[in-house]
Amino acid sequence: MSPVRRALPEDAAEVLRLRQVMIDSMSPVDSSTGWHAESLPTLRERLSEPDGDFAAFVVDHPERPGTLAALVVGTVEYRIGRVGNPAGTIGFVFSVATDPDARRRGYARACMDALLEWFRARGAVQIQLTASADAAPLYVSMGFKPKPDPLMELLL
Repeated sequence: MSPVRRALPEDAAEVLRLRQVMIDSMSPVDSSTGWHAESLPTLRERLSEPDGDFAAFVVDHPERPGTLAALVVGTVEYRIGRVGNPAGTIGFVFSVATDPDARRRGYARACMDALLEWFRARGAVQIQLTASADAAPLYVSMGFKPKPDPLMELLL
């Protein structure tokens, strides 16, 4: 297996491509990619901050040089502490994606392991994610437990 590495600014276009793979698999209604160009500069900037609260871990595609096989992205956030997490440090996992022709090789799990280690190093003791039905078995095998989802959203 190709080694997991931290994504670099020059990976930004490929990160967006794999994010689109994930988006298309979850909601195939709107597969437009026009937003990529606007998102690219900010993503490059965030990927250039090695000590920030944002990290992406990737595996290079073994058969297609210059492309990524898998991606996992996460952020560390502060929330007011509580029992079990008095420091209030929470990790949030999002944009987990594997190129369709590179699936079932352990790449997503390897990227998740790297991200979980990154969370540990930043003091996160609580990790959250939203899982698709297809991805849930991976997360359960890693120790994640389903929770009732009271998520609400407002678009401004």
